[in-house]
Amino acid sequence: MAEELKRTPLYAAHQRLGARMVPFGGWEMPVQYSGILAEHHAVRTAVGLFDVSHMGELEFRGPEALAALQRLVTNDVSRLEVGQALYSPMCNDRGTVVDDVLVYRLGPDHYWMVVNAANTEKDFAWVRAQLQDRLGPELEVRNISDQVAQVALQGPLAQEVLQPLTDFPLATLGSFRAVTGARVGPVETLVLSRTGYTGEDGFEIYCRPEDAETLWNLLLGVREPAPVVPCGLGARDTLRFEACLPLYGHELDETVTPLEAGLGAFVKLQKGDFIGREALARQKEAGVTRKLVGLELLDRGGIPRQGYEVVHQGEVVGRVTSGAQSPTLGKVLALAYVPVALSQPGTELAVVIRARPLRAVVVPRPFYRRQTPAKGPAV
Repeated sequence: MAEELKRTPLYAAHQRLGARMVPFGGWEMPVQYSGILAEHHAVRTAVGLFDVSHMGELEFRGPEALAALQRLVTNDVSRLEVGQALYSPMCNDRGTVVDDVLVYRLGPDHYWMVVNAANTEKDFAWVRAQLQDRLGPELEVRNISDQVAQVALQGPLAQEVLQPLTDFPLATLGSFRAVTGARVGPVETLVLSRTGYTGEDGFEIYCRPEDAETLWNLLLGVREPAPVVPCGLGARDTLRFEACLPLYGHELDETVTPLEAGLGAFVKLQKGDFIGREALARQKEAGVTRKLVGLELLDRGGIPRQGYEVVHQGEVVGRVTSGAQSPTLGKVLALAYVPVALSQPGTELAVVIRARPLRAVVVPRPFYRRQTPAKGPAV
């Protein structure tokens, strides 16, 4: 019997907009409305709105919350001020990635961990298993995902669109910063943050599920300085791909370490002990044997998809993790793991598509970088 798919509080709204719905991570989600290309370009040039209520939220409370998170993730949570967020891999003892997460510090002893939708139950079980001896009056960990909805307003005009609707001065909210309790129209939000997963500026608005449709309709009603375009998972994927932001299950999984994935900046070996530290310290000292690289196809003949073979002089040397024709750049691009010796930009490789090796070249990452820099430092 097929697993029954979950639905976000905005499911009926998606249906009314004529969205094409698909299964994703155990959820029935909109993949597109007007079309992936139109939605992609709306986010790159103006503003788009995503339903990301399928993402999971784990809440950590108590005097031991910081110590617990320091053990769980590779980044240094102690650097967070109240109202700040960071990105981090979360690893197992082998140093491979259980998930990649956002950690928000919302109060002195109050944190959220935002996890990937398909991993929510796995992550919650993992977290509780790792912290079983610490749980109690000093540390409470709850899965609050069913109490939280989330929409993401993304694009260069996101601040101009959102500011007239909120009582919070958005210009003061730097990159990877968050505020609690801000109002957006009639909705009192749980968290309003500025992180993003599209390569553009933008905001995540977390609210109660019963407020999600009010918030969604309010934002979609904006026409100036540009109409807010509803966007599905298809555009979300092409946008994050151009910016070379990893997607769990593609660039990251429990066979890959953060160092191989190029996420060494988020592995703070000097902070003290954490799960996977010994394995990652050994790998850093020895050096990785493979790296995640960008590829540009030079031959026509198809789109590289996850799992396609990467070859060098007739020998299989790696596999594609993600690939697409870039809507912004007009090139066929891919991400793939290859041996370090073949990872330098300019190295010629090939990707096998329909039994044909198509010429490709290693190119720098990210493929796309917005010209307007992020506001404030990311931790």
